[in-house]
Amino acid sequence: MSDLLTLRHLGKSWFGVPAVSDLSLGVRQGSLLGLIGQNGAGKSTLMNMIGGIVAPSAGDMLWRDKPYRPQSAADASAAGIAFIHQELNLFTNLSVAENMYIDGFPRRMGLIDWRAINERARSILDRLSLDVDPATEVGHLSPGERQLVEIAKALHNEASLLIFDEPTTSLTPRETERLFETIATLRAEGRTIIYISHILGDVKRLADDIAVLRDGQLVDQGPEADFPIPRMIRSMIGRDLGGLFPQRTGQPGDTAVLKARGLTHPGVLKDVSITVRDGEIVGLFGLMGSGRSELARILFGLDPCDQGTVLLNDAELAAGARARIAAGMAFVTENRREEGLMMDATIADNLALVAISEFGRPPLFLIDRDRLLERTEAARQDMSIKAGDISRQPVKALSGGNQQKVVIGKWQLEHPRLFILDEPTRGVDVGAKYEIYTLVDRLAAGGGGILMISSELEELMGVADRIVVMNRGEIMGEFPRGDFDQERILAMSFREQAA
Repeated sequence: MSDLLTLRHLGKSWFGVPAVSDLSLGVRQGSLLGLIGQNGAGKSTLMNMIGGIVAPSAGDMLWRDKPYRPQSAADASAAGIAFIHQELNLFTNLSVAENMYIDGFPRRMGLIDWRAINERARSILDRLSLDVDPATEVGHLSPGERQLVEIAKALHNEASLLIFDEPTTSLTPRETERLFETIATLRAEGRTIIYISHILGDVKRLADDIAVLRDGQLVDQGPEADFPIPRMIRSMIGRDLGGLFPQRTGQPGDTAVLKARGLTHPGVLKDVSITVRDGEIVGLFGLMGSGRSELARILFGLDPCDQGTVLLNDAELAAGARARIAAGMAFVTENRREEGLMMDATIADNLALVAISEFGRPPLFLIDRDRLLERTEAARQDMSIKAGDISRQPVKALSGGNQQKVVIGKWQLEHPRLFILDEPTRGVDVGAKYEIYTLVDRLAAGGGGILMISSELEELMGVADRIVVMNRGEIMGEFPRGDFDQERILAMSFREQAA
């Protein structure tokens, strides 16, 4: 089977830091290549070179055995390469059909031929078993349906190579299974696929071949059958992990850092009470719609609450996020790109966001850039953020795992007493997860309280001292570490409430 795409000695650097170096790889026609690596391994840079977003600084590419030098994303699309990104490139205010034809509407007698558009869109949606009207506005679709619309766009453009980048991050288990069925259909049609994911079990399930990147280089590759998960992890991080979770270095204290009592808001929370002690990691688990994130936002003062009190260090807190921050509360949201970072700003400016007032010099309180850079560089080193010049490099140039460290690091400059972490490891690889778990342990060992929300029950069982279970806005029960039992916790999260 010949290679559809061939990469030869590719290289690319950002701000003097090599992102990809001397990388050679072939993607076989009609196969599915699983591409894995830690955040910062060079996967995104490699995909951007294939997609015409950035130009290689070394090496070349072949497409169907001919030189391939895309100058833009349009060039890649014209060649037959489609990207299904983690953050989907859809216009939510336009219809399904309009999104599919966004780069060129067929016309008849000078007018847009809506009949032809909708008929063609309907036929492609039928191939994907997506039963939605082509005229439906994309904003009304579920994440899984939007994912299929993105694939429909690729089929409309007759793509030969489809590149999936962390496609299951926002999907439910049922939507994930539907996606995998669609991928199987695409393969049966002879499409070639590159599948990028941190979920190693999914990669093994789908892939014919596996390639591993580390520090911008191809360090391992071969047939899927030769890649048990321990080998995948070892190749990704360059060593045996020695367990997925670090050993706890501290123990919970006796003093309550957070005490929330009787939090109630119609349709959101019902009589929720929760306590977090100093040095304690409390895991908050529940299914989608259980009220976990809503509780976090109410605790941090972002959303209203009709009844109840929130105390930090036994002091009742005033309403609003500013008061909560001033009292010593930190909140790492689940959406780091839109709510946690200023993506176009530098790493240093992002790290200084929360503590910015401390860097003002009287009498005009202009920012003392030297002191800001000194503090933020110390924070970068303390957090092991892999970056170049933080005063110049934008945070958007970092890997997902390093971006998450910046989100946590900006709060660390204020030494908060309580950290609320909402899905802190979403979209990061196994190596970066281990680093974040280690960081969470260190925060707790320093005396802070941690309230950690996660959809991955195994993750909470690995790091938490206690797991609290929510269902439909209520706390159903809790489990101390010695009583952790996956089946019992899941059963409690599914429990139907009395009418």
